Amino acid sequence: MKIDTSGFGPYDIRGVYPDSINQELAYRVGRIFPKIFNAKKIAVGCDIRLSSPTIRDALERGLTESGCDVLDIGQCGTEMIYFTVGSMELDGGIMVTASHNPQNHNGLKCVGRGVKPIGPDSGLFDIRDKVIDESLDWSPKKATGKITRIEILPDYVKKILSYIDVENLKPLKLVINSGNGSAGPIINELEKFLPFEIVKIHNDPDGFFPNGVPNPLMQEKRSETIKAVIEHKADCGIAFDGDFDRCFLFDERGNFIEGYYMVGLLAEAFMQKEENAKVVCDARVFWNTKEIAENAGGKALVCKSGHTFIKELMRRENAIYGGELSAHHYFRDFYFCDSGMISWLLALEMLCLTDKKLSELVADMQERYPISGEINTKVASPEVVKEIFKKIEEKYSGTGKVLKIDGFGVDYENWRFNVRGSQTEPYVRLNVETRGDKNLLREKIDELLAVIRG
Repeated sequence: MKIDTSGFGPYDIRGVYPDSINQELAYRVGRIFPKIFNAKKIAVGCDIRLSSPTIRDALERGLTESGCDVLDIGQCGTEMIYFTVGSMELDGGIMVTASHNPQNHNGLKCVGRGVKPIGPDSGLFDIRDKVIDESLDWSPKKATGKITRIEILPDYVKKILSYIDVENLKPLKLVINSGNGSAGPIINELEKFLPFEIVKIHNDPDGFFPNGVPNPLMQEKRSETIKAVIEHKADCGIAFDGDFDRCFLFDERGNFIEGYYMVGLLAEAFMQKEENAKVVCDARVFWNTKEIAENAGGKALVCKSGHTFIKELMRRENAIYGGELSAHHYFRDFYFCDSGMISWLLALEMLCLTDKKLSELVADMQERYPISGEINTKVASPEVVKEIFKKIEEKYSGTGKVLKIDGFGVDYENWRFNVRGSQTEPYVRLNVETRGDKNLLREKIDELLAVIRG
């Protein structure tokens, strides 16, 4: 098969199967990974995509031919690889997944010792450069490493549940939509320990994605969860993406809770658990998170979005929690990694402790800091992105406090915005927030979109 390195991005390896992601690429990644990272034993798992088992097998063949032992944890979510590497102190881990990408995509997410992310500056591009090096001997070798199949679900669930006190929970009714991804078996296991009545939607893993690829960040993927919450008169709705490293909440009326307010909710929860705590949030929208942290005597640190950047800053500052608008939530005591399962359990514990409805928990944040939500504009080429940024900078530079942590942003007294190019898709992304002024919010959204799309 042809080796195409176009799938090597800022966060992982991801692309169309079998064009840019295929067995030969996976085999070569397996052959070279132990050499670059001096790895003797690593964890491997895969999601439920139809191509995942064959990619996993090729990856494991490459690893064992390089003398690396493999602990295969089977079908799983990405955070279960993090847990295995961290709890067993392994040399690394590789997850076969394309998360929320279309059905014909797949990919590889890599971590090293200590569950540290492997990105462009920490070895990912070294892998890229080696897999296309035809001067290397890629002929099959006799495997000197071994593959061991292990079951980590019970220990993983125990770790996830350690984040809450089950005694704090009340018998609520939940709708949980696993989207036919990898989350279903985990929900089945967690259900045994929780007092919740759970209405399950698309709970069975199915690589054909009969109900569409799970990505609740897209509005058109939310309707079934909303309908079920209303129909069953549930207290809360929860939906996952394909590898369940992200979860999304819906209130008791079926309203989607923007990831921004979930970050605020979890930041507040951790401020109650630890004095003078530090939390990390991404640069797209952050006023609400900063206010919550500072009012509690803590500190919110603003960071470029993306798991490699968030995790690096959290480790450096020993931050207890990190959250992104995209619904990735990171936890210091979970190896500084993201977990969709910990996220919803913490939110539900807070719901039970306050004896409020979910809509009431976030209402004050929504009023004080209304946001646009991420507005995406599809672009034809990188040159178009450059032209858009040039126009934005010409119009807004010098008019407020410019922030270039991630893309281009400007803070004013009563409103702020951020414009950034997507790292993985041909989009320019806009976020706007105000200090309690919804009319100003609408006005500035229209103003900025006129510049972006004009």
